Amino acid sequence: MAAPVMPEIKNRRAAFEYFFLDTFECGIVLVGSEVKSLRLGEASITEAFCTFIGGDLYLRNMRIQPYEKAKNFAHEPIRDRRLLLHRKELAKLQRKLKDQGVTIIPVRSYFAPNGIVKVEIALAKGKKTFDKRESLKQKDIKRDLERGG
Repeated sequence: MAAPVMPEIKNRRAAFEYFFLDTFECGIVLVGSEVKSLRLGEASITEAFCTFIGGDLYLRNMRIQPYEKAKNFAHEPIRDRRLLLHRKELAKLQRKLKDQGVTIIPVRSYFAPNGIVKVEIALAKGKKTFDKRESLKQKDIKRDLERGG
């Protein structure tokens, strides 16, 4: 029997809005019904961002729809979720965040081969309007070349 295909939640707008400086893979603290909803692909990280609270990194504004069969034990759809990283990585991120215009955003959420939920985050710098236009031009050129035109 083949293993079930686990959904991957992507933040497609992130690459358009930001330049990625560095990426990290981290674990995330979830409750059971959140994991069940993620297995169904009922989540969104488009509006999400990461912030430090105390010495820990938290993911904010990630929306995970309540799991239908967990009515009595339902979770909050939007809440702060702690991200799990090594202390050295946390220290590096805190140092880099002091730079002007740098932020931490989630790029994708996925299931590792062992069934654990992982979140890929990126240290990112916001693009200006002309950078976004340039990205669109590059995307159009690439699409035209793939078509053979």
